[in-house]
Amino acid sequence: MKKIAIIGGGAAGMACAVHLLRAGAKVTLLERGERLGRKLSATGNGQGNVTNVHCSPAHYFTDDREKLARLLSRCSWEDCVRFLEGMGGIFLPDARGRVYPAGRQASAICDLFRTELEKLHADICLGAQVQNLTYDGDFTLAWAGGHMRSDAVVLAAGGKAAPNFGTDGSAYALASSFGHTVTPLSPALVRLKTDPALVRGLKGIRVDAGLKVVRKGNICFECRGDVLFTENGVSGDAVFRASSYAIKGDVLEIDFLPDVDEARLEAALARSGGSLLCIVPNGLARVLLKRADGGHGTLISLLKRFSLPVLGDCGFTNAQVTKGGIPLSETDENLQSLKRAGLFFAGEILNVDGECGGYNLQWAFTSARVAAEGILLQC
Repeated sequence: MKKIAIIGGGAAGMACAVHLLRAGAKVTLLERGERLGRKLSATGNGQGNVTNVHCSPAHYFTDDREKLARLLSRCSWEDCVRFLEGMGGIFLPDARGRVYPAGRQASAICDLFRTELEKLHADICLGAQVQNLTYDGDFTLAWAGGHMRSDAVVLAAGGKAAPNFGTDGSAYALASSFGHTVTPLSPALVRLKTDPALVRGLKGIRVDAGLKVVRKGNICFECRGDVLFTENGVSGDAVFRASSYAIKGDVLEIDFLPDVDEARLEAALARSGGSLLCIVPNGLARVLLKRADGGHGTLISLLKRFSLPVLGDCGFTNAQVTKGGIPLSETDENLQSLKRAGLFFAGEILNVDGECGGYNLQWAFTSARVAAEGILLQC
C-alpha cells in the first residue's frame, strides 16, 4: 500500500484521511496549527452546518460547472450524513434544508473526527507547515523541523479566507511549483460595506428580511434571511449569501416586511397615525421615522425598499471562504493534478465555492472522498 501525505488538517483533510485509513492506506496528516479542524469548529455560527438537502451545482461557483456536477453526484448530501454518522452522532436538516448535528455544536464534529482518526491510528503531525514540495520519483515534503517522502500527496490546505485559522493562501505556492495556475482570489461569505452614514443608528439591529442585489436596475440575486447592521455596513445570513453575487457599485435593497404587502402596511400606518409599534423593532423604527419625516409614502418605501449602495467587502480576514483557486480544469475526474501524477486536491484550495448554507462543507467532504477514491485506484 502506498504512503500518502495529506497537507491540511481541516474538514477536507481529515475526511480524506478517514476514507484512506479505513481502506488500509498509510497516511500522514500534516497540519500547520496546533489543533485539527479549527475552522470547522466555527462553521455554521458555531453550530456546525455540514451540508444542505438542496445541494446541487446551482449553488456553486467554479470554472467547470459540468465537471462539478459529476463530482457532486459521487457524494450526495445523504452520503455526507452517512459518512458523518458512521463516526457517531445524529445529523438533522432544519426547515431551510441546512443540516446540523443534533447537538448544534460544530466543535463536537471536530471531536468526532479526532476520535475516529485516533481509532484508525492516524499519523498526525501538528505544527507542520509544509513549505516545500518536490518530486523526484517520489514526493518530498519539508517543513520547519521535519521532512518526509510519500508516494502521493493530497493538498487540502484551504484557501485565503479566515487567516486566523491558518488559511493564509500560502499553500497555493505548493501547487504553482508544479505548474498550476490560480484564478483571481476574492473573499466570499463576508460582510458588506456601505456608507456608514446610511446605517448610522442601526448597529446591532437584526431583522428577518428580504434582500435583493440590484445591478444597473436589474435584480441579480434575491433571498430571505437575517440581516444584521454593523457600524459600516451589513452582515448576517442573507448578506453572506448575497456577498457571493454582489460587487462594488451594486445596491442592496432590503424589505423589512417581506410577508406584508404595501396596501396592508398603508392601512396599518393609517390606523396608528404613522407609528411603527409592533411593526419593526423600536430601534429601527426610530431611524426610519426620522428619515421619513412624517410622509407615509416615504416610510413605506424605506420599509419595503431600504437601499444601500455596496462600497466593497470586509476582506479575507472576515470571510468564511475563498472565491477562486486551482481550476478544476487542471485536474482529472478524481481531482488528480494534470501537471503531476500523484498530486491530488481537496477542499477550498480548488476553484469551487458555494453559497452560505452548508454547501462549502459538502464540497469539502465530496472532494475528500473523490480524491481518496482516486488514490485507492492507484494502490
